[in-house]
Amino acid sequence: MQNDDILRVATYNIHKGVQGLGPVRRLEIHNLGLAVEQLDADIVCLQEVRKLHRREQLYFQRWPELPQAEYLAPEGYEAVYRTNAITKHGEHGNALLSRWPVIGHQHEDISDHRFEQRGLLHVEVDVHGRSIHVIVVHLGLIPGSRVRQVERLQRFIDREVPPAAPLIVAGDFNDWGQQLRKMLGGLGLYEFDAPRAFTFPARLPLAQLDHVYVRGLTPLSLDVPRGRIWWRMSDHLPLIAEFRL
Repeated sequence: MQNDDILRVATYNIHKGVQGLGPVRRLEIHNLGLAVEQLDADIVCLQEVRKLHRREQLYFQRWPELPQAEYLAPEGYEAVYRTNAITKHGEHGNALLSRWPVIGHQHEDISDHRFEQRGLLHVEVDVHGRSIHVIVVHLGLIPGSRVRQVERLQRFIDREVPPAAPLIVAGDFNDWGQQLRKMLGGLGLYEFDAPRAFTFPARLPLAQLDHVYVRGLTPLSLDVPRGRIWWRMSDHLPLIAEFRL
């Protein structure tokens, strides 16, 4: 049973539910379903979530009939998914799973160039009668793109999130340095300052690409589950952050 004034938030890049390449690739979506439940988070922010993929559906016998976001949602959770990228065989994007009621949600395209389709997912959640805004992001691979995407994120927050409302920005920032942390600090967004919360690559983590930044909540802890069962499921490890409401 969770403490009423603690909010537990996880972010996880699930690598489209498949690990490995070519004929040795494995379907991990069923294991990921168990893993998401184990995280026991109030809010789970997911990246690289497939809505559908016609080729993989034919290749894997046990491909779930439900879209991945709905499949991964534990009993009693609401699932919100919006597409970032449309590909030859399907589409994928960001998702949010919430233990608390979802008030509303929207999506904004933040693609910086035609080779990478990127978006942000904004979800408003009612936690104990209090409105919490959550933005799920998956930023680009090019440093200049990420800077421009954070600038667009800033404009989105200014436009869509009331200044006094608690705000969480979580996801895969693809940032190997400290540049975005400084930019987000300028927006009043901070994370728990934990040493070595490395999430990538999952087997031998060398960098923290995944983050949970907040405004208007108190960061309490940061945790990264480790071990073979975790690095087999995705190229990222999940990150779990706790906050005081």
